[in-house]
Amino acid sequence: MKYRILIVEDDIAFGAMLKGWLERKGYIAQLCLNVAVAKQELGKNRYNLILSDLRLPDGDGIMLLQWVKEQNLGIPLIIMTSYAEVQSAVAAIKLGAEDYLEKPIVLSIFKEKIEQALAKPAEPVTPQIKREKRASAGVVLGNSPLARQMYSHILKLAPTKMSVLILGESGTGKEYVAKMIHDNSARRDKPFIAVDCGSLSKELAPSELFGHLKGSFTSAMENKTGIFEQANGGTIFLDEVGNLDYEVQMQLLRTLQEQKIRRVGSAKDTVIDVRILAATNENLERAIAEGRFREDLYHRLNEFSLFVPSLRERGADIKLFAEEFLRQANEELDRNIKGFTPETINLFEKRHWSGNLRELRNVVRRAVLFASGDEITPDDLPVFNEPKIENLTLRPDNEKEQIEMALHKARGNKTLAAQFLKIDRKTLYNKLHLYGIKF
Repeated sequence: MKYRILIVEDDIAFGAMLKGWLERKGYIAQLCLNVAVAKQELGKNRYNLILSDLRLPDGDGIMLLQWVKEQNLGIPLIIMTSYAEVQSAVAAIKLGAEDYLEKPIVLSIFKEKIEQALAKPAEPVTPQIKREKRASAGVVLGNSPLARQMYSHILKLAPTKMSVLILGESGTGKEYVAKMIHDNSARRDKPFIAVDCGSLSKELAPSELFGHLKGSFTSAMENKTGIFEQANGGTIFLDEVGNLDYEVQMQLLRTLQEQKIRRVGSAKDTVIDVRILAATNENLERAIAEGRFREDLYHRLNEFSLFVPSLRERGADIKLFAEEFLRQANEELDRNIKGFTPETINLFEKRHWSGNLRELRNVVRRAVLFASGDEITPDDLPVFNEPKIENLTLRPDNEKEQIEMALHKARGNKTLAAQFLKIDRKTLYNKLHLYGIKF
C-alpha cells in the first residue's frame, strides 16, 4: 500500500522540494498552498499524514489541526516551523499534533519522523452522525490581527488552570471563546456547563449552583445536584457574572477558595475540581466602586483577562464569518445557497454591527431562508435601520410589551435592550423572569 501525504506549505519552492523527495521515496504526495485548499483536498481524498507549516496565508497549522480534530478525520499532523516558533509547535503537540519539525529540514530526521507517524495505528473514526455533530459545534475563527492575538492567548491559557475573565460586547462570541479554552485543555473530555448568571435569582442561585437536599425548603421535593457537582473535573462558564447577587458572590468566592461546595440544607462539604471561566460586558471595576461586586471575587476570577474584539474591529473577518454562517444556515434550512454577491459583502463590511456576530448570523440565516437565487444579493437582506433609542421608554402600564419591543429592536441583544429602556441589565433580567419572557 502506498501512503498518501498532504503537504500544506505556502513556500512553493520548498513545498515542491518536499513533494518531490516524498515521491522519490515511494509516497503519494499532494501540495496545498493554504488552509482552505487543504480542507477541500481532505474532503475529497483520504490521507495518511499531513505535513503543515505553522504560518499560512489564511490561518496556521494549529487552526488546520483543530479542524481535522473537529471533523474526526483521525489523520496525524506534523507541524513544520522555524526555530523561533518552537514554543508554538510544542503547544500544538499538547493540542494533538503528532510531532514537529524545525526548518531548515534535516532530511534524515524528516524521514525518521514520517516513518514513525505512519507506523502508528490509525485513529478510530466515530460514526458519521457523531462527526457531523462535532463539526457543527465548531468555533468560527478569524484571520485579522486581533483575532490571531486572541487565538494565541487561548492556546497559551488552555493548558493552564487559570481562571479567565472574558471581556467584550454582547454578541461577540464570549461563550465560543470559553468553549474553545475548554476544548483545548486537559479537561476537554469532562463537562462544559454555561450558566447565564442574569437568570439566577438570589433565592434560586444557591440551589442551582450548589444543589440542595430534599426538604431543605418548601419546593425541594427531592435531592438536587448543582452545577458545580455536574461539572466536576470540567469547566463552568459564568456568563455575565456581574449580574450575580452580592450574597451569591460570597458563596461563589468560598467555593473557589476552598474548592468545596455545600448543598442547601446539608452540613457536609463536597470536594470539587472545577475550572471557572467568566464573562462580562460590564465594567466590573465600576461595579466594585459602586459596591455591587466583590473585589476579592473579581481578583479570583480575573487571573487573566481575555478581550474578545467587536465585529467592527475585525472587518477583515466579516466575509469569513458570513461564509461560515451561510454554511450553517444551508445545513439547518436545507438550502443550497452558493455564496454572496460582491455588493452584499461590501454592505456587510460597511455596517456597524451593533449586535456583533449574533446579528450577522441572524441576518445571514434570514437571507438564506428568503433568497430567490443561488447567491445572496442586497435585495435578500433586511432593511438595515438602526433602532432609535429616544423613542422607547419603560412605563409601568405596559412594561411587558415595552420590553418585548426593546428586545425586538435590539435583535435579542439584552444589553442594548436595557439601554433602550434606560434601565440596567440586572433590572431587565429580573423583569424578564417576572413576565416569563423568553427571547
